[in-house]
Amino acid sequence: METFTTKTFNIPKLVGISEKTIEEHRKLYKGYVTNTNTIFNKLYELKNDPEKNAFILGELQRRLGFEFGGMRNHEYYFSSLSDGSKEINKEGSLYKSLEKEWGSFENFLNHFKFVALTRGIGWAMLYYDKSSDKLIISWVDEQHLGHLAGTSIVLALDMWEHSYYLDYTPAEKKKYIESFFANLNWSIIEQNFKNAS
Repeated sequence: METFTTKTFNIPKLVGISEKTIEEHRKLYKGYVTNTNTIFNKLYELKNDPEKNAFILGELQRRLGFEFGGMRNHEYYFSSLSDGSKEINKEGSLYKSLEKEWGSFENFLNHFKFVALTRGIGWAMLYYDKSSDKLIISWVDEQHLGHLAGTSIVLALDMWEHSYYLDYTPAEKKKYIESFFANLNWSIIEQNFKNAS
């Protein structure tokens, strides 16, 4: 039973992020999809006798967040690099909301990039919390630790070394972050915000 399928993304040649990096990165994403399906299949197989299978079910449930998070996070990441870079619409609701929250778009970018430099492996995320009508920047450890409950992902930046090590050293993370934003398709991010709203 294949519950989830590997998505395709129309990622053109990027500035500062090599085709080899994207190629290898996509393989990792495919692994998350495969592992998520494997876990769901195993959970389905063992569900009728939870007491007998308590240990393995518990371990599979623990692992599910990591694999599922890795799958979905990468889908946000790759889609944001699809179809060529596009500037943010300065008349749009996302731009205005970012300005309202951080005082200026530049302040938002500086804050987000600062969070992206957090030590360790993980993700810099921009979320939208519908219940408070608030945009929130946060860090997620690994693929799943620290996701903000009840919020929707608007922008996801992968800060695991696999996303840049073929192009930059760990000491050059700032260059990778700048390359990501240089290639960002803001129309995708604006659609994420619209969907979340």
